[in-house]
Amino acid sequence: MNPSPHAQHTERHGTRQRAGGERTWPAVSVVMPVLNEQRHLTDSVRRIMSQDYPGEMELVLAVGPSRDRTEEIARRLAGEDARIVVVANPTGRTPQGLNIAIKASQYSIIVRVDGHSLLPPDYVRAAVETMEETGADNVGGIMAAEGVTPFEQAVARAMTSRIGVGNARFHTGGEAGEVETVYLGTFRRSALERVGYYDETFTRAQDWEMNHRIRQTGGRIFFTPRMRVTYRPRPNLRALAKQYFHTGRWRRVVGREHQGTLNLRYLAPPIAVVAMTAGVVAGAFGFWPGWLLPGGYAAAMVAGAAVEGRGLAPSAWVRLPLVFATMHVTWGVGFLTSPPRLGQPTPAKPGEPVM
Repeated sequence: MNPSPHAQHTERHGTRQRAGGERTWPAVSVVMPVLNEQRHLTDSVRRIMSQDYPGEMELVLAVGPSRDRTEEIARRLAGEDARIVVVANPTGRTPQGLNIAIKASQYSIIVRVDGHSLLPPDYVRAAVETMEETGADNVGGIMAAEGVTPFEQAVARAMTSRIGVGNARFHTGGEAGEVETVYLGTFRRSALERVGYYDETFTRAQDWEMNHRIRQTGGRIFFTPRMRVTYRPRPNLRALAKQYFHTGRWRRVVGREHQGTLNLRYLAPPIAVVAMTAGVVAGAFGFWPGWLLPGGYAAAMVAGAAVEGRGLAPSAWVRLPLVFATMHVTWGVGFLTSPPRLGQPTPAKPGEPVM
């Protein structure tokens, strides 16, 4: 879908001259899909609208059918600031919400933000400067997980450690450079239009899949540690397990859809699950060395927590081995049990028009 004539006009002219006339800053559209986000939405929006950015900026909130006060809060915020636009996302799903918000936005640079993300004051400025310096189609930074409760603090530490999530720079940090994917992302609208926006069949892993298509069409994805976003982890073990189970399922869908994109980082959790399951079965049938596999894994998680948990309060540290194991095992089980038809378009029902 092409942008409206108004949007095309704004893409060309939606900029503002800095005082003194030393440069022109492009206008920016921030897009945010939100669903059941009453806990964090006000803080997240205020961080966006108080950005230290000299150019014009708008925020488009795509609000799903929430069970809490999310829509009420979104409309109140829009009433307080004319730069905020609220649009409906009837499905409540993230990729649909992103596409709806992007198509309702005006400007040529699109900044994706989540309802539970907190931007630092210079985030948009750093994104635009990095994009202009590198010529990349998408730039992003560090997913800086920060917890409040002891459990959230344990999850935050796990999500920023190599033991927990591998060597992805957007989790663990590192030098600026080209990467496969980034957290959230600041895009050129032209790149999104070139690849046909987010694939709405991917209810999870849509970022990785989108960035893969951008790279396949000649675009570049660039990581910079200048862009650092505060991320609030899941608040309990059940929510964390659900998150990683579905992430594992959808990462396998990406692997099926785009051959050659799975490496050892993604295969390690399912391999570990298979090995530990085999060890338990062997041990249960009397082959005692089989117990060394799950026992060795448990010991490794405790040892890893002793290293990675330095500086954590004891109440968070004792939760860290269980958090590591939950992330690994549920991701691996999700990957192994991913249905072959997951991610495939749903056939139209009799009498239903085909879109």
